[in-house]
Amino acid sequence: LITGASGALGRLVARHLAVTGQAERLLLVSRRGIDAPGMPELAAELHQLGVQVSVAACDAADRDQLAGVLAGVPAGAPLVGVVHAAGVLDDGLAVGLSAERVEAVMRPKVDAAWHLHELTRGLDLASFILFSSIAGVTGNAGQASYAAANTFLDVLAAYRRREGLPGVSLAWGPWEGGMAGGLTDADWQRMARQGLRPLSGPEGLELLDAAAGAADPLLVAARLDLAALRRSGEVPPLLSALVQAGRSNAPARRTVGDPATGGDNALVARLAALGPAEQQEILQDLVMEQAALVLGMSGPGVIDAGRTFRDVGFDSLTAVELRNRLSSATGLRLPATAVFDYPTPTALTELLAQEMLGSAREETTALSAYSGLDKLEASITEIIGDDTARTRVTARLKDILSLLNDAGEPNEVGEDGGSVADRIQSASDDDMFDFIDNQLGI
Repeated sequence: LITGASGALGRLVARHLAVTGQAERLLLVSRRGIDAPGMPELAAELHQLGVQVSVAACDAADRDQLAGVLAGVPAGAPLVGVVHAAGVLDDGLAVGLSAERVEAVMRPKVDAAWHLHELTRGLDLASFILFSSIAGVTGNAGQASYAAANTFLDVLAAYRRREGLPGVSLAWGPWEGGMAGGLTDADWQRMARQGLRPLSGPEGLELLDAAAGAADPLLVAARLDLAALRRSGEVPPLLSALVQAGRSNAPARRTVGDPATGGDNALVARLAALGPAEQQEILQDLVMEQAALVLGMSGPGVIDAGRTFRDVGFDSLTAVELRNRLSSATGLRLPATAVFDYPTPTALTELLAQEMLGSAREETTALSAYSGLDKLEASITEIIGDDTARTRVTARLKDILSLLNDAGEPNEVGEDGGSVADRIQSASDDDMFDFIDNQLGI
């Protein structure tokens, strides 16, 4: 019996069991049965290979439906093996999952597996194979419900073993033609950076055969690129024995809002030596470079700093990866929703600047302007006593006040009938300092 038989992996397994002679009879179960696209052709192909094929339209997550299908198995040709390959993906951030979305992923995996277990435990099965996922073993961004559903399969296999029943859960990595078949090039590039390469059909089927009679109830069947994992710097703890990534040298993570004492010290030191404009440029370059890398674009110049991340193609998965990459680069532990809470590269850059530099970076707001005036007032005595400094400060203040006036009412008139701009332009040094004392309150 094969569940999910109309899916890409179900078809591969059915053909493999027929070609290798591992099955003389196949019961193919899917929700649409013979009406599923390509199912008539598959059944005909299997018949030509000498296999007796039955196709059942059945929701395996419905116990009554599944019981009815099993009741129809001839006593003279009893069921001897189960391959549970059914599954549904619905990726998204955990905070965005609803009960309905979780249920849609759990039913075909968890409910169907449990019904298969209960309804066949009295049979003399030779094999009970559960198609799980590496997402439940190492975790994968945006796949909270999918990882949980597959972890249930892993535990079920162990439970069956303890009960003296056959059972093995295969935690697959991506297959070229499996559920990952609809991924974009950017998705494949993201997985490659995570150290996962797709299994070809023959590779996967060879691993399936190798799992037969395995002593362990859980096996990870994946093609790992250890060099890519090492380069990523984000090695899942369960793989740390395979990859010597030097994690002890990685920057300590801190949560957004903590004092700016952690993080990437080299980057912080570099930024601290620069002015606000240069700081902004470096951090924005970092955001744009990582965003382009995540989306598989040719370079950061393709992305407009003013456009939202959604507009340039980010979804929940790529947003999490960008968050993770920026966290690694800066040492910050950014919130999972950072990319959507700060929806443009410019906004996200500002968040990084504030969190990395803390009090070392004054925000360019009215408050920082008042802070500057406070500093000027504190040093006014020294300025007055230094003719050069007095001249330079006076000229600068004239320029600033002129800009402020231009941004206000264009025809603002003073008590003597002249505009503020005219008064500033004609003011002497003493007039300027009187103006500061009287108008700015310092």
